[in-house]
Amino acid sequence: MIRNRTRVISARYFEEPIVKVLQVLRVTPTMVTVFGLIFTLGIGYLAAIDELVIAGILMLVSGPIDMLDGALARRTGKESRFGALLDSLCDRLGEGAVLLGLLICSYDKGLIMEVVLVFIAMVASFMVSYIRARGEGLGVKAEIGLMTRPERLIVLAAGMLTGYLAISLILITVLSGVTAGQRFVYISQRTK
Repeated sequence: MIRNRTRVISARYFEEPIVKVLQVLRVTPTMVTVFGLIFTLGIGYLAAIDELVIAGILMLVSGPIDMLDGALARRTGKESRFGALLDSLCDRLGEGAVLLGLLICSYDKGLIMEVVLVFIAMVASFMVSYIRARGEGLGVKAEIGLMTRPERLIVLAAGMLTGYLAISLILITVLSGVTAGQRFVYISQRTK
């Protein structure tokens, strides 16, 4: 309920005006997707060189940017399976790049526990996306769960901004594990 209301407000006051401008400028959804990936790769680099506050701020900016490609595709009638595939691929690559940057930063500081937490959080995050994709391949749409990509981005950004990175990684790991489990059970029940 809250997520749907937030989505409507975001669409009305953020997406629609920007998408109209992008449409006038003849920007394509693919261009927005690729820009989003490049932007996120930059965040990963900033994380790697221990510029965590700047990376955290930019991470919060990247979330709304990520929504624009789909909104632009819908508005211009350019929705396609290729676009959806490219968007999913770029989302995984971008998320992986940020986590890799955090892993490098943690390793350089000698924070072995955080290195391990980053790796586990990456696996848990990717399992959430993988189970959803696998479910869709089986004809079951499983968009349920507490820790989807937007929530992971917010929690990770909060950890970078506050200096409580280990806590944010633990939250991502645990809640992503719960979300993956929820999706697995949901899909299992509908494919028996």
